[in-house]
Amino acid sequence: MASSKHNGELRRLALSVLQPGFVGTEAPDWVLRDIGDGLASVVLFSRNIVSAEQVARLTARLRAENPDLIVAIDEEAGDVTRIESATGSSRPGNLALGTVDDPELTEAVAADLGRELRAAGVSLDYAPSADVNSNPDNPIIGVRSFGSGPDVVSRHTAAWVRGLQSSGVAACAKHFPGHGDVAVDSHHDLPAYGAGRDEIAAQALPPFRAALAAGVRAVMSGHLLVPAYDPDLPATLSRTILRDLLRGELGFDGLVVSDAIEMGAVTRRYGIDGATVKAVAAGVDAICVGGESAEEATTELLVKALAAAVAAGELPEERLAEAAGRVREFAGWSAALRATAEDAGGAAGGSGAAADGIGHLAARRAVRVTGAAREALPLTAAPHVVELAPVTNMAIGSETPWGVAAPLRERLPGTTSVRLRAEELREGPAVLEERALAPAVGRPLVVVARDAARHPWMSRAVTGLTTARPDAIVVEMGLPGTTTGGTAHVFTHGASAASGTAAAEILTGPR
Repeated sequence: MASSKHNGELRRLALSVLQPGFVGTEAPDWVLRDIGDGLASVVLFSRNIVSAEQVARLTARLRAENPDLIVAIDEEAGDVTRIESATGSSRPGNLALGTVDDPELTEAVAADLGRELRAAGVSLDYAPSADVNSNPDNPIIGVRSFGSGPDVVSRHTAAWVRGLQSSGVAACAKHFPGHGDVAVDSHHDLPAYGAGRDEIAAQALPPFRAALAAGVRAVMSGHLLVPAYDPDLPATLSRTILRDLLRGELGFDGLVVSDAIEMGAVTRRYGIDGATVKAVAAGVDAICVGGESAEEATTELLVKALAAAVAAGELPEERLAEAAGRVREFAGWSAALRATAEDAGGAAGGSGAAADGIGHLAARRAVRVTGAAREALPLTAAPHVVELAPVTNMAIGSETPWGVAAPLRERLPGTTSVRLRAEELREGPAVLEERALAPAVGRPLVVVARDAARHPWMSRAVTGLTTARPDAIVVEMGLPGTTTGGTAHVFTHGASAASGTAAAEILTGPR
């Protein structure tokens, strides 16, 4: 009987350290049942979201089982949006905010997002990205970072944390100890950050220190190898990085959350169950089981793996209990944060984006225009728009619309457009001639790129189009690269819907 009781307690502890996603816009029976058995967190993705009202009903149903349930979301605004995945974000992302470099504006945008999330019942947002994008070839961070230097990233990380939490939603600084200087996408394989400890301290850690000083109570680990601290295990699985560096040197005593545990960087070597056990043993308190593994069977697999690891002596029961205690403490703190914002009227009027348009204001302030573009604008005739579309990383929803053609069409009826991908252009130069240049004869040509400097095929296409049409206007919606000659360039520093609208306004002038 004692053994059965102990097994029940182990199951409850194991459930409490998981943050699973699920499929559907209503609460599945298995999730409700697991909440009753000790599940303390869930995470929402775009597949769970139809409207703000529907999400609020969903979260209310979940919290009927546990009022302190942590409801997390991976909502960065900008390119990585879940709450507005169907329309594109009405707020710019981090690079746009860092480019403006007005921390008060960043704080206001984050507070605006926080009001929307809190009204929907969200209590934890896996944001902001505190990564310093010091490697321009980084395939996973890019415009998700506030910039390429630790000072600007630190300023805006702190402002974002303050703004979000002022609206009653807990922030989560990610991806510790810094994912900005890598060249591999951790969704697929294990990237390495090869800097020495002094460089890491000067370059990657300052934004996390700033987040802690701003009151962040959750930090997400990154799935990357940092040999200066641990030559064998990625940060999520490294006691040296999580215990000695994050808790010891930085003094963090809050909740450590893993990046999505099903990502290839950790599962290719250890499997999802092995990675989960190793992460908790290393010091992770809450395991995000989000994107590709949102099912009851996976949750049960991980519960059993954690319990079995305790029984086998691979995972001290005290460590599992410590993690569960931190989850419990964070759940109580985040519930109080939400209640305080409610009492202060922080959610009045629902979405702040609709109320004051702070997101669009910020996106407009982030647009930069070269001299040649100023001379060519505004457009007076409906253009042909060529959008060059890369394969985006998995953090960016494939369903999320982006670009400039749609908002341009609203302002200049008769605007036509084509979206071209790398595989289409491999068919030969005739594709550009037939689909990009021929429809633009006698009309303005607008070329829209997204990280052209990082995609050789895209860079070649831009060069080919601007050589054939020196009067073409290039709108870069990713990281700005080097500009050539007298080509007219507009830089939005992100591909959110707000940034696309801001670019269209620049192209057409005041209405």
